[in-house]
Amino acid sequence: MTRMSRLYLGLPMWANSEWCGSLYPPYGGQESWLADYAQVFPAVEGNTTFYSGAPRPETVAAWSRLAPPHFRFCFKLPASLTHERRLQSIEADFDAFIDSLAPLHDRLGPLLVQLPRDFGLAELPRLESLLARWPQGLACAVEVRHPEFFHKGTAEVALNRLLITHGANRVMLDVRALFSTSAMGSPALAHAQSEKPRCPLHVLSTGEQPLIRFIGHLDESINLNYFQPWVKQLKLWIKQGKTPFLFVHTANNRYAPQLARRIHQALADELGLPPLNEFAGECQSQLF
Repeated sequence: MTRMSRLYLGLPMWANSEWCGSLYPPYGGQESWLADYAQVFPAVEGNTTFYSGAPRPETVAAWSRLAPPHFRFCFKLPASLTHERRLQSIEADFDAFIDSLAPLHDRLGPLLVQLPRDFGLAELPRLESLLARWPQGLACAVEVRHPEFFHKGTAEVALNRLLITHGANRVMLDVRALFSTSAMGSPALAHAQSEKPRCPLHVLSTGEQPLIRFIGHLDESINLNYFQPWVKQLKLWIKQGKTPFLFVHTANNRYAPQLARRIHQALADELGLPPLNEFAGECQSQLF
């Protein structure tokens, strides 16, 4: 990547059968999905570890073989650590999780610590203990959802100071497009609105790798309207020497690859981005 194109764009996962026929060939096997994904996007969120925990050694070895050197995985800490145990007495399991990813350490972007919606100021010392233990050389991104961290009061000041002290990135969850209309008549939109927190968007970079999770609507025009202000902000961060990560979701993620491609087009000229490769499934369909 050139200096003016230092942006990692990706999706919330790579394993999605609904992308067969677009991002992936219509009849290809799952074993080729990561390689096909990495031919287009340089990063992925990696939600699988949130639900399944530390991956098996043979799984990590396969990912290591398939992912090119420039690729970045941004795995989430397991929910067993963040939600069930709420970061309390997790040292051994946290170390084991980090060790399980050792073959990928040269291809890890910020690892995500997604905290429960009711994890507030009173539990902040637990986050402080985790960040103090965080391995040097591995980036961290923290996503909070408690309302008191969005009121610009004592809790938010304490959180931001903690993140800045440890060089951790505060995740910016942008759900404005998702909640811009009612979900009447759209089960997919209703499900997404019930699942995602309606947090205010506070745009700030507390570390060197600002991380945005853009949760889109089903209407592309709405998405592009809400995304447009990010173009200037991303350009500023890159000019400052930062390395942003941008992950694009849609209400049901069926069309997340297409939205990410449109967003890339909106960014390309301003950021000097190289063109994305064509989707493998679309290339194959053009042959017939």
